[in-house]
Amino acid sequence: MNLTSKIESRISGTSNKRFTGIIVKIAIAAIALSLAVMIITTAMIRGFQNQISEKIFGFWGHIHLYDTNYNRSQENVPIDIGQEYYQQLKELKNVDFQKPSGFMGIEFGDTYTSDQTNGGIKHVQSFTIIPGILSTKEELEAIFAKGIGTDFDWERMSQYLVEGEPIDLKDGKSKDAWISTVISNRLNLKLGDKFNVDFFIDGKQRKRQFQIKGLYNTGLNEYDKRFILIDQSRIQQLLEWEKTQVGGIEVFVENLDDVEAISEFIYFDILPSNLYSETIKDKFGGIFEWLELQNINERVILLLMVVVSIINMITALLILILERSKMIGILKSLGMRNWDIRKIFLRMAGRIVSYGLLIGSFAGIMVCLLQKWFGFIKLDEQNYYLSVAPIELDLWTLILLNVSTIIITLIFLILPTYLVTYISPVKALRFD
Repeated sequence: MNLTSKIESRISGTSNKRFTGIIVKIAIAAIALSLAVMIITTAMIRGFQNQISEKIFGFWGHIHLYDTNYNRSQENVPIDIGQEYYQQLKELKNVDFQKPSGFMGIEFGDTYTSDQTNGGIKHVQSFTIIPGILSTKEELEAIFAKGIGTDFDWERMSQYLVEGEPIDLKDGKSKDAWISTVISNRLNLKLGDKFNVDFFIDGKQRKRQFQIKGLYNTGLNEYDKRFILIDQSRIQQLLEWEKTQVGGIEVFVENLDDVEAISEFIYFDILPSNLYSETIKDKFGGIFEWLELQNINERVILLLMVVVSIINMITALLILILERSKMIGILKSLGMRNWDIRKIFLRMAGRIVSYGLLIGSFAGIMVCLLQKWFGFIKLDEQNYYLSVAPIELDLWTLILLNVSTIIITLIFLILPTYLVTYISPVKALRFD
């Protein structure tokens, strides 16, 4: 142990006996509180973004494939899944693609580098959407009937099932349906009840009866109040389509980071000329832009917490230096350099920050775990799509927060230690 370390260790052990002990404790508490808030903020925002995204992807998939003549008025243009491209989609694994060269998000002109996706396509399923009027004896509700086939991923959808069981789609004649809890509450419907849906095909009204086989709730109120799930074959019969003709295809990828690359690969290398691909982020851009805005809130909170830590540490360090002015004078008179004296106080600051980070990490993680286990922070599901504030802790994020906080804080503390250079040995000893 060198001299600066010995001195710092000695005076750190006696600081609690002085007035500065209170200041040091306040500084530790401020850093601990700041880090705890940063951990809770990042965990909640990450969990919020991921859970909302998963809900949207779980209901819609990651990529949609349509006929190029499809329009936004929900007018169905059939595509044929009996062709070779449909099987190619199911077998698609890692694909190579070109991405712009860059560093830390900054792109370097028009240069590109080769890369490969982390995974391929996990699941492919067909669907057809048709508008209709859901009616009971007392109420009417405008809805969209989403037709699903035997390739539908019930395991993914089961996370939203409140009551009931999957629809049996094997014989292609099922009259069962899934409706949302929003629709069931509004129309006073329950499991096992029957209802009618009026479809309008080529200007003609066609009525079909369904029985409620399941109640679902995704929490995405905009979709829950509009969509019911039915057997796709019944829609094909209404539209007089063949069994291989569907309204579109939903593609689920193995890794979310690969969505854009896989969508482009599908469009240029797999699909016939009459089809196109569109990512869900492009299709429902409003929701994802809203989720991206949460990153701004996160950055503002992190910045404010770091500023609070820095201000408190600067105040504590200045008080420590002023209180130890006699010691500084003695050390200078004995020939110690200014930088070596400054290192003593920087070591003290590092010790204080370390204690604060340790306490803050423990407190932040415990609050996150308690929220994850007991969910005591509630949300308005109609506005936030979630009933409980979600938590997603990430080890690397925790490490980054701790490391960046201590580095940034100590960098800003170098400037206040310059006060040491202005303390004269003669004045300091005479003042005492």
